[in-house]
Amino acid sequence: MFVAPDYRVDGLLSLYVQSGAFRRHTPETKRNYATDICLFLAFLWARGLAWTQAVERDLEDFEHWRRFAAENPRLIGGSKWNRELAALVGLYAWAARAGHVPRSPVGTRQVLGPYGAVVSAPVARAKDARRSNVHWLTPRAFRRWVEVGLRGQGGGGLPLPGWCGRLEDRNVAFVDLLYSSGMRRSEAGSLLLFEVPRLRLEGGRYCVGRIAAAVTRSKKARTFYVAAGVVGEIETYVDSSRALAVRRAQRAGRYEDLPRLRVVTDVAGGVRPTVRWLDHNGAAGERRLTDLTVADRMALYTEGPHGLEPLWLWLNERGLPLAVDSWEGVFRTANDRCRQVLTPAGGPFPDPHRVYAPYATAHACRNSFALFMLVVLNHLMDRRFGLTPEERRDFRLLYGDPWRMVQDLLGHASRETTCDLYLAPVADLQLRALLAAAPDASEPGLASLDGVFARLARESEGIQDVDDLMMPAVGGAA
Repeated sequence: MFVAPDYRVDGLLSLYVQSGAFRRHTPETKRNYATDICLFLAFLWARGLAWTQAVERDLEDFEHWRRFAAENPRLIGGSKWNRELAALVGLYAWAARAGHVPRSPVGTRQVLGPYGAVVSAPVARAKDARRSNVHWLTPRAFRRWVEVGLRGQGGGGLPLPGWCGRLEDRNVAFVDLLYSSGMRRSEAGSLLLFEVPRLRLEGGRYCVGRIAAAVTRSKKARTFYVAAGVVGEIETYVDSSRALAVRRAQRAGRYEDLPRLRVVTDVAGGVRPTVRWLDHNGAAGERRLTDLTVADRMALYTEGPHGLEPLWLWLNERGLPLAVDSWEGVFRTANDRCRQVLTPAGGPFPDPHRVYAPYATAHACRNSFALFMLVVLNHLMDRRFGLTPEERRDFRLLYGDPWRMVQDLLGHASRETTCDLYLAPVADLQLRALLAAAPDASEPGLASLDGVFARLARESEGIQDVDDLMMPAVGGAA
């Protein structure tokens, strides 16, 4: 709902957000586009114009203010401008088709598309847009970020004074899941209890799970792999702090009065399971598991030994499903804590090229997983198997090369996305030469590859690495 500064609800914009074109966007895109549209509306309001009165000159002035005006303290780059422009293209294209505006203020021109077709493109589209703002963390940088940001540690591996560790086990299990599996935030954040892989009785380093099509960006189900140790962390969380939050919510009666409640009665169907439920009115419903959206999943509950409890894996302190977007706050808080504890006091930095305080996002965990898997798969091929160039070529013909394996793990439709965006730091490096000086793979733990990742970080832009000697003996504020 769009409300003007004079507190009036804009009826036309309400119709737009109910249109099929807007409703087909993902929830994240809807939120981003609504924010972008509001910025332009505020700009027009300051000029005494309604959005239906905008002309091309207004859009030109808006672009100048957003991107180039010296008076603007927060200029944006080409990528952000292109997203805002896409939001306005969608709005005004709908308004022009419906006859609410005589013409769109977004000027267009005809260009040749990627497959030879002639398509319309906005004239104001930025040419200097970065294809992606991608960051990576080496394994030891990620471990440092978890230790300080999520576990509250200072020097000596001990928590700093004042650290309370609320929901520490939940937060660590979630970020380890992202880093270990390469899942997107929405994919990992919308898992149901019975979708968590089970530890294999016969052992093994990785467990296998399935991501539902409705929560993926491509709308195609895919398999994911996660380290057995991370599955153990999730099970510990389920049996401890999650179980406690559920019991408290049950005693407070929070589940019975939920406006959208679906009590699952059956999950059956083998390879393509169907979820059946009863809603709060007693009406029966069913849907294939892979077709359940994020909103559908948050409404699923089951009858436990002490009453209703959520099937949604990740819960807040009140025992209710934690919204996927709420993980942004967890990362933001952890980043702030790393900056407070690890940044040298008083400045300036002794070494401006060194990463003192690692910075992570949910997508950086996914990027880092891709980088880690590429290096490890090449390491296994080059060192453990001792392949010659000819043997390696034959191995690729039979099983596919590491780039294709990482592409499959990430669920990318094209190899170019994997190579150009996620693995750009090593796309132009000769990995055989890079790994020539790597320690023997038989050395225990990930430390055997720390030297490889350290060299990658030195020779590439965007990879965060830390020195094991950088941990302060006494940290800053908790």
